[in-house]
Amino acid sequence: MTASSDYPTFDFDQVDFVTSDTHFGHARISELAGRPFSSVEKMDAELVRRWNEAVRPDDVVLHLGDVALGSIQHSLPLTAGLHGRRFLVPGNHDRVSTATQSRSAIERFTPLYEDAGWTILPEVVAGSRGGRRLIASHYPYRGDSQEVDRHVSHRPVDGGTPLIHGHTHSRDEGPNGNQFHVGVDAFKYAPMPFDLIEAWLATCSRQTTEDQRGSGPIHP
Repeated sequence: MTASSDYPTFDFDQVDFVTSDTHFGHARISELAGRPFSSVEKMDAELVRRWNEAVRPDDVVLHLGDVALGSIQHSLPLTAGLHGRRFLVPGNHDRVSTATQSRSAIERFTPLYEDAGWTILPEVVAGSRGGRRLIASHYPYRGDSQEVDRHVSHRPVDGGTPLIHGHTHSRDEGPNGNQFHVGVDAFKYAPMPFDLIEAWLATCSRQTTEDQRGSGPIHP
C-alpha cells in the first residue's frame, strides 16, 4: 500500500481555486455529461468567461485533469487566455498522462501544454492545507463516469487521507466520505474556491477525532 507521504509533494496552501474536467474542444461532452450547451464553441466560450469571471490574473488554480480534447492543437490554445497561475494534475484524456499516453507522446505534447501556460504536475500529489493532510488526483479512490472503475493502477490508494478529484463528471457537489469531487459539472462550469476544501478538511479532522474517541476502551 502506498502511503500519502510517498507521493510527490505539492504546496496546497498556495492554491486559490481548484477544478477539473473542463474538456475544452470536446464536441460530445455536452451530450455525454448533460451540459447545457448547444455547441462546443458556445461551451468553450462560456467556460472561458466563467473561469475569468471567478479567477483573477494573480490567483493560483489547481486543475485535476482533462483540460482539453478534440484536436489538441486547436483546443489547448483556447486555455492560454485563462486567468491565473495554472497547475495541472493530468487526467486520462490529457496528452501528458502516464496512465494513457506513451513516453514519446508525452514528450511531443508537453511543450503545447507549457506554451498554453500549464505547469504539469505528477498524476498524484500530496501535501497539506492549513496543516491538514490532503491528496489530489484526477481519479477518485472509488467511482467513475462509467460502470467500472478504470485506470485502477494509476489511482491513489485509500489510506484514509482526504482526496480531491475529478473524473466522474458527477453533478453532486463536493464530499463523498473521504473524497471530494471538484469537477466543473458540479460547480456551475467554473473553478471552485479552495476555501471550500479547507472547510471540508476541518470537518474530516473533527470526524476522525470523534471516531477515535468512539473506538476507545469502554470501562465499567
